[in-house]
Amino acid sequence: MFVGVDHGTIGIRFAVLNAGEGVTVFELSRKKATDMDSEEIIAEVENGLKIKTEGIKLIALTYSMGDDFSTIKDIKRVRNRGIRSEEGAGARVGGGTKVFDAIKNAGIPTIMIPGIHAESEKIDRRMKFFSHCASPEKVGVAYYIYKKGFKSFVFADISSNTITMSVVRGIIIGAIDACLGSPGLYQGPIDLQLLRDIEDGRISANDAFSNSGVLQKKWTKAGGDEELVLDTLSLFAAMEISAMLVLMRDYGVESNLASDCKIFLTGSVGEKEEMKRRINQLLGVETETLTKYSAAIGCAEIAKDVFYGETNILGIRVEL
Repeated sequence: MFVGVDHGTIGIRFAVLNAGEGVTVFELSRKKATDMDSEEIIAEVENGLKIKTEGIKLIALTYSMGDDFSTIKDIKRVRNRGIRSEEGAGARVGGGTKVFDAIKNAGIPTIMIPGIHAESEKIDRRMKFFSHCASPEKVGVAYYIYKKGFKSFVFADISSNTITMSVVRGIIIGAIDACLGSPGLYQGPIDLQLLRDIEDGRISANDAFSNSGVLQKKWTKAGGDEELVLDTLSLFAAMEISAMLVLMRDYGVESNLASDCKIFLTGSVGEKEEMKRRINQLLGVETETLTKYSAAIGCAEIAKDVFYGETNILGIRVEL
């Protein structure tokens, strides 16, 4: 059996591919994991997936930004859990770290999936202007779609934050990270007022990023206007998708769904029918929604293919 792990903002999602039994998924909240030790975490995962770790052939694990390496590596060859700094952008709860350490300490064969960043080998060189483009679990989403038979596509993962990635002929060519483009529910880009607040010492840069989503901004007035929230998320997500389509056009891929490009939506908000309807209307296309477990399932698919000898995943070298 093969396991994929999606280190999400709110929860850590697991998927197992078991020959003849299909896919089983399970989610462990980061907050709950914080209060557990390694043995309890492994027991919780075994119970949630209805497996025993002794039967796992390989795990594909994602963690945080994944910005300190650019090839798929054995977990024992990745330093500092694969990130450049613990002071990265985003919420720090501690549960994800405990899950990482539990898996590593358990001695289960595990590979680490890198994020997409300036050192990534195959992305468009212009995208390397940005230090970071997407966290590792987005590679899992892309591989999930790729294994369904799509070679050129865009997907937007809309949830706590929003990240959009483009793949052309089976190679990841670029992505737009949460701190650069569209906001999500809780996290988003830092605008002029937030820059002023940071400069004045009223807030840290990380707090600014972590609290600039559509549910956090004061402009929603009385605790949040649901219509305004959906309108805003769908507008900026559609704009971000359009930006990726511009990049793909440079590679000879047109954004005509009747030809060779498909657009997908995922995440806790992206999978909602109302969000799909709004984005379809804005873009004039028919998008397809994915389960929120697509990243974990895609990572499990990566684990399986690497185990059986695959040396390249969407342009990312396997270096074991």
